[in-house]
Amino acid sequence: MPMFDSVIEAYNHAVFDTDRDQALEVVHNAVAAGISPEEIVFQVVLPAMDQMIRSLEQEGGISLAQHYVAAQIADAVTSEMLTKFVNAPEIVGHVIMGTAEGDLHSLGKRIVTGTLKARMIEVTDLGVNVAPERFVEEALAHDAPIIAISAMMVHTARGERGCKRVRDILDEQHLGGKIKIIVGGAPYRFDPDLYWSVGADAWAEDGVSAGKVIADMLAKEHS
Repeated sequence: MPMFDSVIEAYNHAVFDTDRDQALEVVHNAVAAGISPEEIVFQVVLPAMDQMIRSLEQEGGISLAQHYVAAQIADAVTSEMLTKFVNAPEIVGHVIMGTAEGDLHSLGKRIVTGTLKARMIEVTDLGVNVAPERFVEEALAHDAPIIAISAMMVHTARGERGCKRVRDILDEQHLGGKIKIIVGGAPYRFDPDLYWSVGADAWAEDGVSAGKVIADMLAKEHS
């Protein structure tokens, strides 16, 4: 369908140019022309996120600004389109997310939230400086199978009140088989083996790819 192809191309161009207004205009025009909100989310927004991941893997050079804006656009478009779905979308999973205790950085976490929402994954964002006990309490309260912990500093990534303590609590309560941990942040990019040494089940290199890693983890939980 030529029109649909042109919508995808225009949306991708806007996202890679970090032009939020243009991306939203493309979406609004597409809906007015008869493309369904469901098609916008699942055939335009999600493939654009996946294309950004491929570009990052193959070429590099994707900036933090592009990551951030792509996630914010995905969040904005998805939130708007969800209200227009003919049938309520099926939520494929729930993730508890926050920044490790002692860490006040939030940008990376906000990028991940946007990408997850576009994948129909519900997020409970605990904010920054989150105590390890609270991660586990919230995961149990929401019956969430994944805890996502962001740490942008080495001492909060390796510290005894970060992922390590969350892992200890899960093990103490015999929840290791029920609740998985994914981590992310600069220290993990510098040391790709760090995630397992602090007790995580997986890690993501950046905020955009974290959405796919978490989606894959949820798919395995349901298989």
